Amino acid sequence: MKKIIIFLLALTAVWALAACSKDTSGKGSDTVKVKIGVTGTDGEVWPILKKKAKAEGIEIELVEFSDYTLPNQALADGDIDLNSFQHIAFLSQFTKENKVDLVPIGATLIAPMGIYSEKLKDINDIEDGARIAIPDDPSNQARALKLLESAGLIKLADDFGLFGDPSKIVENPKKLDIFPIVAQQTPRVLPDVAASVINNGVAGQAGFDPVNDPIFLEDGNDKNALPYVNVFAARAEDVNNETLLRIVELYHDEDVKKAVEADTNGGSSIVDISKKELLEVYKGL
Repeated sequence: MKKIIIFLLALTAVWALAACSKDTSGKGSDTVKVKIGVTGTDGEVWPILKKKAKAEGIEIELVEFSDYTLPNQALADGDIDLNSFQHIAFLSQFTKENKVDLVPIGATLIAPMGIYSEKLKDINDIEDGARIAIPDDPSNQARALKLLESAGLIKLADDFGLFGDPSKIVENPKKLDIFPIVAQQTPRVLPDVAASVINNGVAGQAGFDPVNDPIFLEDGNDKNALPYVNVFAARAEDVNNETLLRIVELYHDEDVKKAVEADTNGGSSIVDISKKELLEVYKGL
């Protein structure tokens, strides 16, 4: 009889422990544990998001990675449930090269690229034959050319893709001299050019205000900028997971938006794009 009582007590303990946890399917007990892979935890965004999620029974554990390839592999392997560190173009390239089934389920933010000038105050003041510098690495070069297209200065070929270069310019009505240089040099050539396309991070390092100083700024809702919107990524099987989608919704609350702006000194902003549109952009890449 004593052995039976001990067995029943042990079995009751197992049931009690099982009742205290729950997977990310959103079905079952009160607490859902979600592991999110990130490449940095500084600032106020994650503490605010974790607190908001906890109030709804979602316990977020942040798993920090030092290498940009690791969060996607960890997600594909099932070691984490979500990751948040990359834009759509990066995710697309990784999944193609590594043959894993990951998808974007929600937008986070964009760090806009800008067109800067020491001589001009307005993008429409760029004259015929003006020289414009752009970054020379493949992804940023393509992004810069798309920005010049959004500014109405050039037109790119329909098959431009993610890594197009100046040879893909099909219309250049002002006959602009667009030349690629090392990204870190784009601010330094400003005295010698009409304008320079500068990455958000490089602009900040050079002492520019990435919000107010550009004469033209990338719009996170512009179709040309969509591949560079950062996202929450999940395994394809979790594309409709209610718990994960709720985290995405909480990220877009007003207090989180304010924290993003504060953490980046206004250099980044949250982008509101539907999951459907994100998936369309992703598939299009």
